Amino acid sequence: MIHNKIDLYKYFNVKKPEGANGVLETYIHNKCTFTENERIRPAMLVLPGGGYTHLSDREGEPIAQKYLSFGFNAFVLYYSVSPCAYPTQLIEGAMAMAYIRLNATEHQTDASHVCAVGFSAGGHLTGMLATLYGEDCIKEAIGDNFKYCKPDAIILSYPVIASLKPYSHNGSFEVLAGANDELKQKLSLETRVTKNTSPAFIWHTFEDEAVPLENSLAMVNAYRKAGVPFEYHSFEKGGHGLSLGIPETGYDNPLVKQWTSLSLTWLNERGFRINE
Repeated sequence: MIHNKIDLYKYFNVKKPEGANGVLETYIHNKCTFTENERIRPAMLVLPGGGYTHLSDREGEPIAQKYLSFGFNAFVLYYSVSPCAYPTQLIEGAMAMAYIRLNATEHQTDASHVCAVGFSAGGHLTGMLATLYGEDCIKEAIGDNFKYCKPDAIILSYPVIASLKPYSHNGSFEVLAGANDELKQKLSLETRVTKNTSPAFIWHTFEDEAVPLENSLAMVNAYRKAGVPFEYHSFEKGGHGLSLGIPETGYDNPLVKQWTSLSLTWLNERGFRINE
């Protein structure tokens, strides 16, 4: 496995805001040659949660290792949190997506099959990549490389979506937008879905009180209205922040832990497979 840390601001020669992070950690399969063919793998960008105030360890490396075991090349983005505000996180997500595609040949990655998986606030950032990939702030930061930043598919895990009460996760939107209600509305992602939004696998739990199920339902309804393909799962038991749903990541939930295999089946059907 090739395990590196990439400073995305340095890589793209973008000025780093004070207090910003923007580091991408790679989990890439070593190159292997089978007769005359080399394995080309799909990629997974992992965006941990944490309410935009911190990053959850159990939603970072363990997720990357899981998709690595599925044959993906995996990448974890340690994006900026408070006091950094929008659009810092969106630009960092866009740089991460562009980095994966710009280095696809070197890493034996299929540049046409790059997925992003996000948890809670990381799910919000993932949703921004799927809906706001054409924002001027991205073009101003990385120029023509903006064309590489839209995910081919996304996985939203108990995501922060809606900015309006009573279902919003107020803390996340306070970090991103402060008292700017207009910006909060713009970043309420169920209002940003169009026919060009990336297809999604969405899952949540009925008992989640930190980020209510209505966030995912709002996104599901928006996808349905826009005619964008999606798969949705609601698990009855379990609170917030379940990660893989196994003891090693803090929660033992036999039903919830199915989400990874379900997502893999969905991705396989969308062409996310190892090519030889």
